[in-house]
Amino acid sequence: MDTIASLFSFITTPVSWVIVQFHTVYGAIFGPDTGWAWGLSIVSLVILIRICLIPLFVKQIKATRAMQTLQPEMKKIQERYKNDRQRQSEEMMKLYKESGTNPLSSCLPILAQSPFFFALYHVLNGIASNKTIGVIDQGLLESAQKAHIFGAPLAAKFFSSESQITALGASLTDVRVVTAIMIVLMSASQFYTQRQLMTKNVDTTVKTPFMQQQKMLMYVFPVMFAVFGVNFPVGVLVYWLTTNVWTMGQQMYVIHNNPTPGSKAQAAYLERLTKHVTQHGKVRRRSEKAIVKAIVAKGRDRNEFERKFINALNKAGLAAQADGSVAKSVAQATAENEEGVVTGTATTAAGRRQQPKRQSKAQRQSGGPKQAGDGPSLEKSEPEDAKPAAAKQPQKPGSGTRSKAQSGQRKGGPQRPKSPSKK
Repeated sequence: MDTIASLFSFITTPVSWVIVQFHTVYGAIFGPDTGWAWGLSIVSLVILIRICLIPLFVKQIKATRAMQTLQPEMKKIQERYKNDRQRQSEEMMKLYKESGTNPLSSCLPILAQSPFFFALYHVLNGIASNKTIGVIDQGLLESAQKAHIFGAPLAAKFFSSESQITALGASLTDVRVVTAIMIVLMSASQFYTQRQLMTKNVDTTVKTPFMQQQKMLMYVFPVMFAVFGVNFPVGVLVYWLTTNVWTMGQQMYVIHNNPTPGSKAQAAYLERLTKHVTQHGKVRRRSEKAIVKAIVAKGRDRNEFERKFINALNKAGLAAQADGSVAKSVAQATAENEEGVVTGTATTAAGRRQQPKRQSKAQRQSGGPKQAGDGPSLEKSEPEDAKPAAAKQPQKPGSGTRSKAQSGQRKGGPQRPKSPSKK
């Protein structure tokens, strides 16, 4: 480990300078010789490095998803050219070039922070060896040697000898207890991070060797951290534990807001998005619009969860647009227009003057009184004096029987005489 760390001695000075700057700030708050000042300086170094590596982390996510998408094609190439390794490699490289992916992109964050990790190891090893290194002079060296984290010096290791621990002003039991706890936490955080990736953010519809490799790494990496952790100084354990916690939180954020298509995380995400869109009728964030836009662009290639999302929007009378927004569907808009037309017609009819009701034939023949609300009769009313004289003459017996019978009166009058026979 010391030999590897010496290879990155060119970056030791910048790393030590950053630590000293943070130590100046925290030393003014907690005291320059305290473990809080030096420990928080290392934690701040990790945060600064990880913030700078966010663009590489985004590339790592894209590369990992692209590799998952290419797994079926890669499997076909392996089966087709299983007896020709050279042709297999050529076809693989051609596939990577056409899709614009790089298998090493998924390792970029780890590779990028490795120089800082080994430089920090070199600095802390110099503190344990009582050697000034980088911008850490003799005064800062003595201050760092006095700094203890829960009773363990920054430069102490799990397998450090008792004489070395005593020289740093601590007990061997405290150092081994603290380092053992930190190694367990470091391995557990790494295992949880990898397990979260495999159980929630992997496309379950595609079974490829890539998934088997990831499952294997889920158990291999924690064991590696436990084996190498016993040779790390306490300060390096603080560094690695902090970066594992940062990775875990960063991955949780990505899984929650930008899950892999076809994964369980996508199903949960689209369920939350459906509930929000159906309640508010719109998409709120830019990242959500990007996901909706990608789902619309897939068309018939949508997976099961994406089809459920589109169907749920249709049931709510909404439709996803090509730009990622959500609008009312054509059927919903037509129904609302028809409802508006019917409502407007009813309101207009109620506002008009009520038209008179037409009398029935029986009422017109009987000449009975008009009902309430009846309008004027459709028949022309004439003055009594204007009626012809024939109308004023007395009617023949029985002439009004039929009219009375039709108006509901009883037939009590004389019968109509028979017509005279022809001579």
